[in-house]
Amino acid sequence: MRVAMFSWEYPPKSVGGLAQHVYDLTNALSDLGVEIHLFTMGEPGLPEMERVNGVQVYRIIPYNVSSPDFTTWVAQLNIAMLEKAIPVLGENNGFDIVHGHDWLVAYAVRAIKHAYHIPLVATIHATEYGRNYGLHNDTQRHISDVEWWLCYEAWQVICCSHYMEREMKYVFQIPDDKLRIIPNGVNPENFVQKNEKRSRNDYASPNEKIVFYVGRLVREKGVQVLLDAVPMILGRVPNTKFIIGGKGPYMKELQDQASRMGIAQSVYFTGYVDAYTRNSLYSWSDVAVFPSLYEPFGIVALEAMAAQTPVVVSDTGGLSEIIRHSVDGLKAYPGNPRSLADMIINVLLNPQQAQQLRQNAYQRVLHDFSWQDIAARTLDIYKNVCEEHRSSNWHVRQGGLLNRFSKVLGRN
Repeated sequence: MRVAMFSWEYPPKSVGGLAQHVYDLTNALSDLGVEIHLFTMGEPGLPEMERVNGVQVYRIIPYNVSSPDFTTWVAQLNIAMLEKAIPVLGENNGFDIVHGHDWLVAYAVRAIKHAYHIPLVATIHATEYGRNYGLHNDTQRHISDVEWWLCYEAWQVICCSHYMEREMKYVFQIPDDKLRIIPNGVNPENFVQKNEKRSRNDYASPNEKIVFYVGRLVREKGVQVLLDAVPMILGRVPNTKFIIGGKGPYMKELQDQASRMGIAQSVYFTGYVDAYTRNSLYSWSDVAVFPSLYEPFGIVALEAMAAQTPVVVSDTGGLSEIIRHSVDGLKAYPGNPRSLADMIINVLLNPQQAQQLRQNAYQRVLHDFSWQDIAARTLDIYKNVCEEHRSSNWHVRQGGLLNRFSKVLGRN
């Protein structure tokens, strides 16, 4: 099985959870014997081509041409990806599947599908409609249209949760037999390292409890709700430090909010944190909090569970499906600071319950969210698509055209 996979994110280039998803999925598929050629975005200083755990990675730098907007830049990236992919597909005859992750690679994977007559599988990690609670301008409508187009062109569409399945049926009218649910996963071995260069004292006093958030700082992640909950938490547990890890366009607004509320001395915005520092912070934290307003899956919750940190999440989206309330985490009402404060206080003041949540969550990660199982399920989709493709009229018709073309060129 040979697969051409496209994703605009791949480590070390990481904007959200997509990069880690593609990294772990491709590694696990490679372990199952799948030959993966991954096309992703590069940047100066990174190798243009390298082999990563058996995966052939091609990093493409977008055109150095000014773009009037983000969607134009995405189109330029896709053309640059095609320039790299075309000779690779020509040199490695016989790709079975082209697999695209999200709308940012839709143009490239659709072109590969039709030019080489390879069936397309698409994974949709989030929708523009969901991220923005509707479509409110022409750019959002354009992105949503491209998402629909990618789903339309795909033989099968993978999403990560039942919540996303419902959303995609509503927004794109995708039929039941075209959608497949495969959750995200986590590798617990990635969450045991510690950054020996930093100590807990760099972030909090020895007598302070730590409430930790890590992720992109955008409105839908709900950090503003956590800040609204801070005074209520401090009223019950005064010696608490709130550590906000990550960066994003909402950061300045969140910092201003903390200042206006008079809680800035209790909130530490770290900016970007690398994996080692993140893991250290997990190990020092009394609770990890993810108060999202919109969350298709919530891989950060799995990461906290793998790091054996008690978890409080919003009862929304994919987070609702990951966490079983009072079993392996606690759920708060989305957008409700009082509910969020109550759940965090519960963990901080009940160490025995926190320990039970930690243990149950870690066991759940081991049994229900392994990348080996996720890769096996993905490979089953590949095999089913290939089988259906071989028996389809599209395959027969296109095969005949290709044979005639080959004869004209004297290659048959």
